[in-house]
Amino acid sequence: MNLFGVMDVSASALRAERVRAEVVASNMANAETTRTAEGGPYQRHHVVFAADGSGSASFGSTLRGQMAAIGGGTSASGSSFGSAFSSNAGAGGVEVAGVMQDQSEPLRRFDPGHPDAGADGYVAYPDINPLTEMVDLMGATRAYGMNASAVQAEKGMFTASIDILKA
Repeated sequence: MNLFGVMDVSASALRAERVRAEVVASNMANAETTRTAEGGPYQRHHVVFAADGSGSASFGSTLRGQMAAIGGGTSASGSSFGSAFSSNAGAGGVEVAGVMQDQSEPLRRFDPGHPDAGADGYVAYPDINPLTEMVDLMGATRAYGMNASAVQAEKGMFTASIDILKA
């Protein structure tokens, strides 16, 4: 994988974690929504990640190809800069496979004065736990931050490579 491929992997992770944070924010904003256009209370949403299909090689075959390139002294493209600049493998990454609705039953609270109360006086609320949502948001935030740090490190590698080539 080349250095630009590493940047693509980090960029795909940044996009995926942004979607995850947006979905968590939507869940938190709708934690008390008892009526939606579809009818009934808001349903919690989950983000489903999948490996990006653009990289056709498996991890094992990519690793074997990179190790062979290092052992041969030149990259698969014939350059002597090493495997960091080889282009014999797809970048891979992550993509959002979909956003799914949680199928759990809504919580029922007795509130006969609520406009959405049924004949029995109970109101259906979304089954959203704010603590769970905060943990998910913290995870998305930290993953986003780590990938942003990886992008900064990659930029430093590019700068160092250019400085070496100037000398």
